[in-house]
Amino acid sequence: MTDLPAEHAAAVSDRAILTGSAYRTGRDLAARQSLYQWQQPRYDLPGIVVEQLRHTHGTVVDIGCGNGKFLARLRQDRPGLRLLGLDVSPGILADVAGPVAVADAVRLPLPSASVDAALALHMLYHVEDMPAGIAELSRVVKPDGRLIVTTNSERDKAELARLWERAAADVLGVEKGPERISLSARFPLEKAVDLLGTCFGHVETIALPGTITVRSPEPVVAHMKSYRAWADRQDAPFEETIERAREIVTEHIEKSGSFEIGCLSGMLVCTR
Repeated sequence: MTDLPAEHAAAVSDRAILTGSAYRTGRDLAARQSLYQWQQPRYDLPGIVVEQLRHTHGTVVDIGCGNGKFLARLRQDRPGLRLLGLDVSPGILADVAGPVAVADAVRLPLPSASVDAALALHMLYHVEDMPAGIAELSRVVKPDGRLIVTTNSERDKAELARLWERAAADVLGVEKGPERISLSARFPLEKAVDLLGTCFGHVETIALPGTITVRSPEPVVAHMKSYRAWADRQDAPFEETIERAREIVTEHIEKSGSFEIGCLSGMLVCTR
């Protein structure tokens, strides 16, 4: 996967898009999360977070908490923790059990060295100034605390990138279609260790490889539609390209019995 064009990268961190469309509700985030129910091996990502915090007591803040999936699991499994969810979008927080607050990752409303652990799960690529965001995370975590980060590899879901390009090419009548918006391309797993290492002395990577196998085009279509917030930045008619992708996946499944997508994400556990 190549780096995003500058205008695509800017769109991924555009505050108006994030709060007004992409995460105005939890709908599109839930659509992206739902694709993983067809992945093997299955990873209980909230459970892995709980395990990584087994020795943590006190305050845990989930920055960019989205629809509150991880907060809910921590509340269930670790009721003794003090939990706080922060997100840039007030809309997506509406259905998240409190305490929650609207906050920007580069200006956290927390005192220095005030939390025992911080979570930044599949969200740092949305922060316009990532070095400033990482420095802010380091500021609020206690010296003996930890930061848990997740993101995707540059190779993650490459089949979906090729599917978009092929479908867009067919719609546009060109040989090669434009690149699809990639969220994690701004903060891929391959670069995350170095970026986080500027503030944390030890960064452990837990790789989470897998294969998604679907026998219906609908999970793929739902995932691709979840990028509708960036439809005007996809450089191809969005709905027409989605429908062409549906046809391509349907044809593939009819011929081969399934459509496979290779996945590679990772969790980075950061300590000083």
